[in-house]
Amino acid sequence: MPAHVVVLGAGFGGLEVTSTLVDELGSDVAVTLIDRTDGFVFGFSKLDVMFGKATPEHVFHRYDDIVRAGVSFVQADVTEIDAVARRVSTTSGQIEADYLVLALGADYDVSRTHGLAEVGHEFYSEAGAFALHDELAAFRGGDVVIGVTAGPFKCPPAPSETALLVDELLRERGIRDDSTISLVMPFPRPIPPSPDASAALLETFAERGIAWYPETGVRALDPQLRRARLGDGSTLPFDLYLGVPVHRAPSVLVESGLTVEGWVPVDSATLETPWPGVFAIGDCAAVGTPRAGVFAERQGATAARRIAARIRQGITDASYDGRGTCYIEFGGGEVGIVEVSFFDGRPSGSLEGPSLALAADKREFGASRIKRWFGRDWTPLPS
Repeated sequence: MPAHVVVLGAGFGGLEVTSTLVDELGSDVAVTLIDRTDGFVFGFSKLDVMFGKATPEHVFHRYDDIVRAGVSFVQADVTEIDAVARRVSTTSGQIEADYLVLALGADYDVSRTHGLAEVGHEFYSEAGAFALHDELAAFRGGDVVIGVTAGPFKCPPAPSETALLVDELLRERGIRDDSTISLVMPFPRPIPPSPDASAALLETFAERGIAWYPETGVRALDPQLRRARLGDGSTLPFDLYLGVPVHRAPSVLVESGLTVEGWVPVDSATLETPWPGVFAIGDCAAVGTPRAGVFAERQGATAARRIAARIRQGITDASYDGRGTCYIEFGGGEVGIVEVSFFDGRPSGSLEGPSLALAADKREFGASRIKRWFGRDWTPLPS
């Protein structure tokens, strides 16, 4: 009888756990992958759709297309988790596991920022990003504010990328001189662990006239005055507000008693929670690294190898190293690559690029993951 591993959440982490387990164990494991949605979209693909480089259909990968032996996909909402019994209740029924992996990501609390739902646009969810394609297509210039409410938030480079891509879009339309772009972020620099990447971004912001407001967040939007109120009490006018909403752990994790100070506690090296046989990875887990897909993927591989070793009744030295590679869009087709490390003493990161050549590296990154997880060929940007 194969061991049964239940994976809650089919993002970067959940997909990598699933693939690694099958690679390691073959027919000795049965994996049930559960997600409330019916498909996967890369974070960078959301920006591709926003700015008209790809269609929603092109960047959407259906979970039903996962055809690996031993893997079953269930589309359902998770309603309760008993970590002691490793039992999960869902809208499709109850499921018991020999091993349980929590990879449910982070949810967005748009209501926490007054006025965001009424006069702003969040661009972190698929629905929000996809809807912004038409909004950006119709925009005729004015004051643009890209605002982060508070940390932690997913994919730290994304707000900077958005500011640069908005600048590029407005220049292509010949309306950049009639517009302003402001970026508000609660960090002292755009990419805190990488001084090199931050310096390159700040230099590019200065060259392109993008106003930078560090170490503060957007607290509220005034629907009547159309002004964003910042944490320091100042305000910024906006005709178009693109916001990163407050992030929080999914309510089912909180209500099931699995969070401490808002997130699931884990051993950062092993990804094990206080409950035997239960692992947590990615955005929902308090690992100590940024909430981004590349980190969740690496965490998923580690968790899977540790589970595989237990199923084989062996030992493993698999350990999460806190490293990751992030791609940053600078506009004009140029991409930079940041290599970051969080567990080797003080967090640090180095920058390569930006350049046109590195865009091919980013495309290969996306194509290789879809080949591995879904077993098919795909190019991030259609020709």
